[in-house]
Amino acid sequence: MTIAYLPTPADSADPPYEPWAGEPEVLAEAAAAGRRAAAWIRSLPAPPTPRPVGTWIAGALPDAVEAATASLDPAQCDRMGPDGRLIEGTAGVDAGTTSTLAIVPCVLSDADWLTPDQHLRLLAVASVVTGIARLLADDPGTAILHGLAARMCATLDHATRPDTSGLAPEFEQAL
Repeated sequence: MTIAYLPTPADSADPPYEPWAGEPEVLAEAAAAGRRAAAWIRSLPAPPTPRPVGTWIAGALPDAVEAATASLDPAQCDRMGPDGRLIEGTAGVDAGTTSTLAIVPCVLSDADWLTPDQHLRLLAVASVVTGIARLLADDPGTAILHGLAARMCATLDHATRPDTSGLAPEFEQAL
């Protein structure tokens, strides 16, 4: 079977990108939430003896979180190429950063000095950051206009807030 693609018009350049209403604010909030999450990761305790995974958690992981949230770009969303094939968008996050975030579940078993709560929070951070990028790549309009990206940023902040499990409710609300 032969597949013949229809020719594309010679002047079929992509239309110029027009930002969505509220896009600068959403991107600024995502970058700020990423900086806060990275600061929290850097504040985690170091292993009792130096380990490669400890160095990675203290360095490469927070750098990836910060880089991903600072580089979000809704203009780099899924689209059709000139040949009619789907081009999967990255929302501005490069493959190396995505790869770093994707291996978090694999390396946490080696981070036995961290508490289960810290493991869970690290998983949440990696998941939320990759989720924001995927939301913006799949459907930036919906993610921005309907507050999905903003809610993901709130989830990121929630995952990295201080542990308040031992505080009285009135003190927990103050945080």
